[in-house]
Amino acid sequence: MTNQDIETLAPVTHEDVFYSARDGLRLHAADYGRHDPLTRGRLPVVCLPGLTRNTRDFHDLAMLISRHPKAPRRVVSFDYRGRGQSAWDKDPARYTITTEAEDILNGMAALGLEHAIFIGTSRGGLIMHVLAATRPGIMAAGVLNDIGPVIEGAGLAQIKAYLSRTPKPADWSQAARVLAEAHGKSFPALTDADWADFARAVYVERNGKLVPDYDPALLEGLKGLDLNTPLPTLWPQFEGLGAMPLLALRGEHSTLLSAQTLDAMKARVPHLETHTIRGHGHAPILHLSGIPEILTRFFASVDKTRKH
Repeated sequence: MTNQDIETLAPVTHEDVFYSARDGLRLHAADYGRHDPLTRGRLPVVCLPGLTRNTRDFHDLAMLISRHPKAPRRVVSFDYRGRGQSAWDKDPARYTITTEAEDILNGMAALGLEHAIFIGTSRGGLIMHVLAATRPGIMAAGVLNDIGPVIEGAGLAQIKAYLSRTPKPADWSQAARVLAEAHGKSFPALTDADWADFARAVYVERNGKLVPDYDPALLEGLKGLDLNTPLPTLWPQFEGLGAMPLLALRGEHSTLLSAQTLDAMKARVPHLETHTIRGHGHAPILHLSGIPEILTRFFASVDKTRKH
């Protein structure tokens, strides 16, 4: 990776960083607190979003972490290929977890990140499972947000059904209403303002229209899924994650991560810290409902463990 492979632009809150994947695709990351001397000496935080999501999901959380009054940390969130500000892949067959894990490793190398605390939401947590099997040394600790080694077919079916008919609202107000109507029963904790923020994370304006911020070809991989057969489990990879400090969040109304799976995760990895987030479904929104405080305490415990 040469200096020419990285392009940075510096808004007030963070830097938008662009780097090259191994196959040359232009990928994006949002970097918070990179040049703040107060973040040095603490483990940075790497944030990995869900299947069709992007770095904007983590913006409010990243602001809180990078500007924490007592223990600020650098935070880097990644857009996978085909999402957010990353380029779309001409070959949809490359929209895979293994390719995305490799892209994250390339991004970390480009940004000089050797070790980090990882936060993985949904698909991001699956990428963490892959990294636990292939490059565990880069993860100092992990946070699994509503994901585990067992994916419930019913939850995946709901995601598949919603994404297959994602509406294209006429304006931002309608976008918030559409999301509230689709997900409101699973997220009773959200306010009207939260739904408006949610809309800004999900949609983007292109050619004067609001559209979901991902390559539609990404959904090709979902079409072939047979949800009538059990999905493969990732218990060996999860036990690899269990070698490090680990926290798992589950939305109270989640259909993707069951309470039974969360209990089984705790049984296999006794030091796993677990929290059920009331009023949230799949997946909990990380800057709401006391989650930043949970994460701050976990980060502090990781720091303490590393000192001993």
